Amino acid sequence: MSRHDKIAVVTIDNPPVNALSDTVRESLLHMLRELAEDPTVAAVVLTGQNGQFVAGADIREMSRPPAQPFLPEVVAAIDAMKKPILAAIDGAALGGGLELALACDLRVGTERSRVGLPETKLGVIPGAGGTQRLPRLTGVATALEVIGSAKIISGKEALRLSILDALMPEDRMLTDVIALAENTPKRRLSEHDVPCASKTDVQDAEKSTLKRAKGATAVLEAVRVVKAAETELFAQGLSLEREAFLRLRESDEAKALRYLFLAERATGRLLASEKAQPRHFSRIGVIGGGTMGAGIAVTTADAALNVVIIERDAAAVAACQKRIASLYAKQIETKRISEEEAERRFKKIQISHEWDALKNVDFVIEAAFESMEVKENIFRSLNKVVQAHTVVATNTSYLDLDAIAGCAERPENVLGLHFFSPAHIMRLVEVIRGAKTTPDALATAIALGRKIQKLPVVATVGEGFIGNRIFSHYRKHAEYLMEDGVSPQEIDQAMQSYGFAMGPFAVADLSGLDIAWAMRKRQSAARNPNERYVKIPDMFCEAGRLGRKTGKGWYSYASASPELDDEACALIEAGRKQAGSRHVKLSAEAIQRRLLAVLANEGAKVMESGVASSASDIDIVFVNGYGFPRIQGGPMFAADKMGLPNVLREVEAAAAVGGAGSEPSALLIKLAQSGGSFTAGIT
Repeated sequence: MSRHDKIAVVTIDNPPVNALSDTVRESLLHMLRELAEDPTVAAVVLTGQNGQFVAGADIREMSRPPAQPFLPEVVAAIDAMKKPILAAIDGAALGGGLELALACDLRVGTERSRVGLPETKLGVIPGAGGTQRLPRLTGVATALEVIGSAKIISGKEALRLSILDALMPEDRMLTDVIALAENTPKRRLSEHDVPCASKTDVQDAEKSTLKRAKGATAVLEAVRVVKAAETELFAQGLSLEREAFLRLRESDEAKALRYLFLAERATGRLLASEKAQPRHFSRIGVIGGGTMGAGIAVTTADAALNVVIIERDAAAVAACQKRIASLYAKQIETKRISEEEAERRFKKIQISHEWDALKNVDFVIEAAFESMEVKENIFRSLNKVVQAHTVVATNTSYLDLDAIAGCAERPENVLGLHFFSPAHIMRLVEVIRGAKTTPDALATAIALGRKIQKLPVVATVGEGFIGNRIFSHYRKHAEYLMEDGVSPQEIDQAMQSYGFAMGPFAVADLSGLDIAWAMRKRQSAARNPNERYVKIPDMFCEAGRLGRKTGKGWYSYASASPELDDEACALIEAGRKQAGSRHVKLSAEAIQRRLLAVLANEGAKVMESGVASSASDIDIVFVNGYGFPRIQGGPMFAADKMGLPNVLREVEAAAAVGGAGSEPSALLIKLAQSGGSFTAGIT
């Protein structure tokens, strides 16, 4: 605390983000009580150190028994203070940080300020008055949008929404707020009514919030409690909020979301023991300007990096320019960026068909067609142009990275970057470490991933790496169920009811049945004869049913809603008859148990092989790349929740119908027998 005549300035200093730990809460409460009784203090300014106000609670505390004083007690002390108290917000005021500020009489920020109540992302709702004070400031409709979306709001937007009362220059904000303090009147939001709003506006906000929620319990509760601000007294609203917060805090959803938050924060840190520093990069090369390459270029330019795209010829250059212009036009249309910002970003992208344009790049990402011959030829061409420090990555999904690196003069600079489509939207990137990849090259790839706002998950070389390898086994067992009498529609509906964005057959139609068909043909010579092989997908491909791109795959897309048509049903029945399969009936829950167990079992094998270093990395991959429901935590977390002995029994049943390759992993057996867990340690 410091004094400026009659104004006391209380600074929260708990690096790196000024989290509201129990120690911070205790110190702040003690100081507020002292200042309330000090007759020489006329007003108080609350601010933060380290370029932040308060970026929220200490997430790890939520997995432990709560420690006093609780945040509502601190917020109540601010609300009860008879002297004016102002929040000077430079940087982030998130979660509990914004709840502190909402209890103050005035909130002043800068253009650098960021505010929000993102608690629903962690499976809870604001628990220290945020659901009751914010609607009294902004109205219910805006409060539903802010809390339900968990979005982070800029200083300018917060001023427009009346969350902030003023914006001031960063270099003199604190001085100006101190000058304001003595003449600021008391303005307790707890004593205000909720501003009147049209019933239609509130209904529209509620509808859009619930639609985005996709059944997430925390958002449903947030809507209920925020709306209560209109009908209940402030104290009753606080009581409703606290009851919901404490109940949600112990829910399976909240535990899953906290686990993922901590796992995602830690991913890509495994190089600390190697003390590898990333190389400098500012200019990135992308080879291939198709759908994937254009997406990679856009997400790279969006991060203020210069990009050079190499295409085959002038016609391909022109097509690439149109493709990128279309991506930016979509962002303008959806109001994600302005026309001026789109133009500024587009100017960072150079498109050429001359390989010499890559001479000064620091990092190259090859995003060409998934063909070993094509990729090997590209890497041989790169030998002639890239510099000794340049890291070179291939965006392969399945191909042998080490074989590709064998075509490079400096294989130690080669690695894999497996982006997910659409690359400018999907957060996940698998970073593949080759046999000769150096630690600093890998560190550079991880740093680039973070720079372009991706989640970099490190894997080693192996067929399909982490995600595609595990997903292929998931798809196989979905096909086993289908051949045994369960319809593709029943399987898809079961997995969607669990929370998947799409079921496995709908996913196959979207990506194209020919992709997996080509992989099966490539692997046919090495296939174990004791592994069950379902021919029905091949029959669909041979019939020209390749998915959405041909108008029909597992489903027909002739009408507004996909459906199993007569031809699909006939092909499935013919395949079942050829296989002499049994016809089983399974409930949605039984389908879910089987496929979730298969995912976890193959995940355990991926860990055993060293391709993935942790169960949490597998969960990050599936939640962010394969549509696994975030509120379920990922396949390995879900397996722990199911109980590993139960998972083992389900895997043994799956192995009985799947044959070779479906056996329980040694790791699963060990953990099931010892009472262990895949995800212990991340709480």
